[in-house]
Amino acid sequence: MKEALSGGITRDGTGFEGVEWNILGQRYFPKSRCDSSFSFETNSEAGQFVPVHIHPTQDEFILVQEGQLEVKLDGVWSVAKAGDLVRMPRGVPHGYFNKSDKPTRALFWVSPAGKLPELFAILHNMTDVEAVVKVSAEHEVNFLPPEAND
Repeated sequence: MKEALSGGITRDGTGFEGVEWNILGQRYFPKSRCDSSFSFETNSEAGQFVPVHIHPTQDEFILVQEGQLEVKLDGVWSVAKAGDLVRMPRGVPHGYFNKSDKPTRALFWVSPAGKLPELFAILHNMTDVEAVVKVSAEHEVNFLPPEAND
């Protein structure tokens, strides 16, 4: 089924259609969704992260809005600060980590949307990391072994 972009405004601190997800302790707010793109805001407390993984069918972007993130992209560590845009091509391993002592807020988007919106809805409030990894692989997000995060 084709999903077109609907016009409108998704207000600050809210998710599209009032949705908010808790994904392993991080707050995610979907901002927009259509076949060609899916965007979401993340709120990462100090020490929170998403381990290194690959999207085989999607390009991903991060616009850091507040704070900073340490990003591992294709084996190289970098720091992205407020106002910086991180570009993560499909098929390239990447992960993000809030190694600071302050919260970080960022806008993420993927193109095309793929199965990511459905994945986030399933992951909401899941706590079993092994189950998260398994379900993610079924939705075209492939986590690498833990040593990839070093």
